[in-house]
Amino acid sequence: MPQQSIVYDAPTPEPRPVTVEAIQNEILGRLIYSVGKDPIVARPHDWLEATILTVRDHVMERWMESSRATWRTSNKRVYYLSLEFLIGRLLRDAMSNVGLMEPVRDALKNLNVDLGDLINMEPDAALGNGGLGRLAACFLESMSTLKIPAYGYGIRYAHGLFRQEMSEGWQVELPEDWLAHGNPWEFERRESAYEIGFGGHVEPVTDPDGTMRQEWRPNDHLLAVAFDTPIAGWRGARVNTLRLWSAQPIDPILLDKFNSGDHIGALEESARAEAITRVLYPADSTAAGQELRLRQEFFFSSASLQDIVRRHLQQYSELTSLPEKVAIQLNDTHPAISIAELMRILVDVNGLDWAQAWKLTKGTFGYTNHTLLPEALESWPVALLERLLPRHMQIIYQINADVLADARNRAKFSDAQIANVSLIDENGGRRVRMGQLAFVGSHSVNGVSALHTELMKQTVFSDLHKLYPERINNKTNGITPRRWLMQCNPGLTKLIGERIGPQFLDDIEALRGLDVHAEDPGFQAQFAAVKLANKQRLTRLIKDRLNITVSPEALFDVQIKRIHEYKRQLLNIIHAVAMYDDIRAHPERDWVPRVKIFAGKAAPGYWNAKLIIKLINDVAKVINNDPAVRGLLKVVFLPNYNVSLAEVIVPGADLSEQISTAGMEASGTGNMKFMANGAITIGTMDGANVEMHREVGPDNIVIFGLSAAEVEEKRAKGEAPRGTIERSPRLKEALDTIASGVFSPDDPNRYRDLIGGLYDHDWFMVARDFDAYAAAQAGVDALWRDKRRWNAMAIRNTAHVGFFSSDRTIRQYAQDIWGVATEAP
Repeated sequence: MPQQSIVYDAPTPEPRPVTVEAIQNEILGRLIYSVGKDPIVARPHDWLEATILTVRDHVMERWMESSRATWRTSNKRVYYLSLEFLIGRLLRDAMSNVGLMEPVRDALKNLNVDLGDLINMEPDAALGNGGLGRLAACFLESMSTLKIPAYGYGIRYAHGLFRQEMSEGWQVELPEDWLAHGNPWEFERRESAYEIGFGGHVEPVTDPDGTMRQEWRPNDHLLAVAFDTPIAGWRGARVNTLRLWSAQPIDPILLDKFNSGDHIGALEESARAEAITRVLYPADSTAAGQELRLRQEFFFSSASLQDIVRRHLQQYSELTSLPEKVAIQLNDTHPAISIAELMRILVDVNGLDWAQAWKLTKGTFGYTNHTLLPEALESWPVALLERLLPRHMQIIYQINADVLADARNRAKFSDAQIANVSLIDENGGRRVRMGQLAFVGSHSVNGVSALHTELMKQTVFSDLHKLYPERINNKTNGITPRRWLMQCNPGLTKLIGERIGPQFLDDIEALRGLDVHAEDPGFQAQFAAVKLANKQRLTRLIKDRLNITVSPEALFDVQIKRIHEYKRQLLNIIHAVAMYDDIRAHPERDWVPRVKIFAGKAAPGYWNAKLIIKLINDVAKVINNDPAVRGLLKVVFLPNYNVSLAEVIVPGADLSEQISTAGMEASGTGNMKFMANGAITIGTMDGANVEMHREVGPDNIVIFGLSAAEVEEKRAKGEAPRGTIERSPRLKEALDTIASGVFSPDDPNRYRDLIGGLYDHDWFMVARDFDAYAAAQAGVDALWRDKRRWNAMAIRNTAHVGFFSSDRTIRQYAQDIWGVATEAP
């Protein structure tokens, strides 16, 4: 592809006026000339598109200037590679960040259109699953806010993870259709298309100067085509780019097959290419599923690296300055194949020698680890890599040889330690450990909470840490306060501004000014009124979607996150059953009315997680319809959890359930969102809960349960949990009720094995933490009755959330890992 020179001082349009009249005219112009609709007959979706295009026009001017400024100044760029970017709806985010919210609202009002209705119509971009993808989105917005030149690189999934619906309480997976009517935020960049290869063979080639090099000759090719979305920072400080790759065939149709009558076979190449970007996390329980996942990961990694190297050569004409001008951050192990791919590009394509290329690669990459779970630290069969990416397998072998030689000769590692640091796992079938590859190929390896980082050193990367002790560091996760306070909770934002002034909008640490008002009865009443209004909105949503009536005066006890056994939704619903038993047994007691709210998706192949969803719905059906409960306890499961749903649930939560098995949650970011919105956390000392405990103080958080060290100790001893259950009458009664089929009369044995697992091994410490959890929940009831104390705790949670801003996290990445400057908005 020919490289074009960049003109830094090209003319730009004059900034658009931001008046209600001007915005109104722009929306009408877009409606008529871009959407092609007469205002008289325009439907809401037409107004939505016209409004998005109008806002996008205002963002575009800042976007172009941001790009030109980076070329003019030759500033270092950051590239964030992530398989997920859970960006949610963009209209409100963009309007808020570039100061268009009120002018657009008023302009639409003059046109008899309600902005709130349009915002709710915009589809969520189906580009992620949970915390990993939402973190990437927060980070990209913070990089724009702090004026860091950055690109996010990911995949433009046609259908995302899946749309979750319920059928008789069971999760049903349906395809998302967020792109069915196009995406007005994105721009296709036809000039940024790269050929991606798979399979084939490797041949040694002798160059004219006598140099021998390896040349990969794939036998399977497709195109990666770029689609760009602007991501605006707070106050329009900078606009960065989210570049998503779409897979397209080299030849969209094989005409010879089509003309011979094989009309379906003629489209085989198209179907094979497009499958790569159809679905996030295709099930990998089959060999075909594993291959598709690896194809996905290599596809977006290769396209991104080709784009990065192309841009660098276009500006600097050489590659030795790569680490000085480029920082690439790998968001978990999914893009780890990038290490081998950059080596291939440097050595095979650009002719660098191995040692120099390896130095440049390590200097360029950073790796963020997000999990200690073995199944999430990806590994691929050697045979699959040798067949699909034969040159990369050769490179991995050579990297491994160098690492093992270093371990043996310099560090004097034993055979056992050598096996632990090896990139090839020789146990039970040879597999490539992608976490190890990312570790050895990066100059920085960071965890995402203080506890998680220490456990990385002690567990999964213990010997690699001994080999490279300077590499592991901590960068506790954060959230963007723009979306998770200012936008999703405008009532609270307005109240805070009235009480302490607007400084917190630009410096979230200024929220600490609320501390002195935490005991003020007047401010407590205002704070509680905002919370009640948010709960009333959530109450209406529950009624609309589930036809379940709940009281906004009840304690809203919320657990919304991916469904996984270590996150312990099972512990929560068992507690609901115990409460149900208690309320019926002791109707004379003064019970605190409570609504347990669940939301989250289970991986399609994760049976126990799907069974837990079914259990929640079965329990809800019984409890919600039992007159003996008298409405004192309700259980709801809201389907199809996504960013937009979270933006309604989080501001309405009273209690935030962060109850993972200690030592298993890397960080969590949902806990921070609830904290910002004045919910009180009940949780274990796990992930970022540890730092939340430090920031808010032990009197303003409810901690229970085993520590990470105690969990490991119990697992090591192999103690049978049966005795624990027998000694806890409430727990035993609840488990017997579930296992005996009380909640599943149509299938009495449905939960027998699920509950049996708690008796047999209880790997996730549900039974062994139950009594402590129940006692903590009783303490929550006592706090709830003391409204003055509860409100003070809630206010202090909001006041002390500043540390958990993604702006703070990104500043630390910028200073400690990327070596780039940041500016305040």
